[in-house]
This record gives sequence, structure tokens and C-alpha cells, in this order.
Amino acid sequence: MTESKRERKQLLLRLDPAVHEALASWAADDLRSVNAQIEVILRRALKEAGRDPKAAPMRGRGRPRKPSCPEGGAE
Repeated sequence: MTESKRERKQLLLRLDPAVHEALASWAADDLRSVNAQIEVILRRALKEAGRDPKAAPMRGRGRPRKPSCPEGGAE
């Protein structure tokens, strides 16, 4: 494993169903998974509290882009 690719930590999180539903709705609006939305919220809270972690940047929102077709290839 290289330094640039860190293993992700797993965490069991119990939430009130209404909180989960609100997070899921917010995540869908932002084209993120619930997990990614929670990480965004936690990173913002840490930064605002002056505890910004030296974490790897998050992947962009939405689905990863498909590789473009080679020139002259079928679409």
C-alpha cells in the first residue's frame, strides 16, 4: 500500500430513522451516498472547529465518468 492510498476506516453508526432519512435526502440532492455526505459534514465541522485533518481529498460528486471512446469508435 502506498502512502497516497490510505485504507478507509469502517465505523458502525446508529442513527434515528428520521435523521437517516434527512441525510439520505440531502445526499441525493448533492449526488452523494449517505456515507460520503456524512464525511463531508464531519470534515466541515472539523474545519470550523479548527481541527482540520490532514486527510486525502474526497472524490468528486456523482458517478465516476465513463472513459471516452477512442476516436472513430462506436458510441
